[in-house]
Amino acid sequence: MRYINNRAHFTIAEIQREFKISRATAIRDINEIQSMGFPLTSEIGRGGGYFVIQNQYLPATRFTAEELKAMFISFIASKNSQLPYLQNRRSITEKLIGIASQTQQDELIELNNILLFENTNPANPNLLELDDAAPEELNQLISLAVRDKHLRVTYEMTPGWPQLMDVFLLHIFNSNAQWLVEVYDFDSDEFHYLPVDMLRDSAISEKEMKWSEQEILNKKRLFARESNLVVKLDTTGIQRFKRMHPPGIVLSLTGMFQSSGIFNVQLDVTDVEALEYYADWLLFLGKGVEFERIPNELRVILEERLVNLRFP
Repeated sequence: MRYINNRAHFTIAEIQREFKISRATAIRDINEIQSMGFPLTSEIGRGGGYFVIQNQYLPATRFTAEELKAMFISFIASKNSQLPYLQNRRSITEKLIGIASQTQQDELIELNNILLFENTNPANPNLLELDDAAPEELNQLISLAVRDKHLRVTYEMTPGWPQLMDVFLLHIFNSNAQWLVEVYDFDSDEFHYLPVDMLRDSAISEKEMKWSEQEILNKKRLFARESNLVVKLDTTGIQRFKRMHPPGIVLSLTGMFQSSGIFNVQLDVTDVEALEYYADWLLFLGKGVEFERIPNELRVILEERLVNLRFP
């Protein structure tokens, strides 16, 4: 009900994705909510869905003590991390403390003293210290993408040599302490992972999209099926993958309790430097690595690495 109340419009598909339920369950739940008097109206057809007639059906939100702790801990965990809207995090942290009771404030401050996360400096206990800002372009990129994912970006891999690109933005993510944007390049008909700090002057594209969003996603799925490197990992491999992996690789967890996983990559077998990097990284993942598919060029490099590791 809160999810619906906070939106002027939503669809069955959005409810399914958000709550990981079937279409039948989503429709049944919405009908039940409507029967309770929740003011919804439906519209049939493409672009249709449900509209909230009155967007203030539920009372104002009040946070419990445990919810306040959960939010505050998330801010502690993000100290010294490159996150967007850094100046807003500082003001939000102050407001969280401000709405807490005196007892809750004492607990929040004590939590800050007790909990340590990776990259936290225990020598500097300043409650509101949020040090490391994300790339300047990140905030602009996010603000644009929530309005329209068809963008015009300038990619400057080498200073002084900008490249104008017409792209569709798929994801923005942080990998190995670097912000990356996954895009589909309309001109080259390729998917790229671009470092955000190498982007300049991003704006909503004025061109007409050559492909729809669904067609682009279909291209990506086809690209994944054609991957020439498919690798299964055990528990050790999963932990090492989380510690370090090339940008853009998504690990799918397949076993119970995250005991196994799988990822796929389309490698350029003519790029010897990239193949050597992947060979070294795959050896780092441990002996539990199992190859479902591997290009012969990479297999040869791996075998050479193993021979060189043997003692005389």
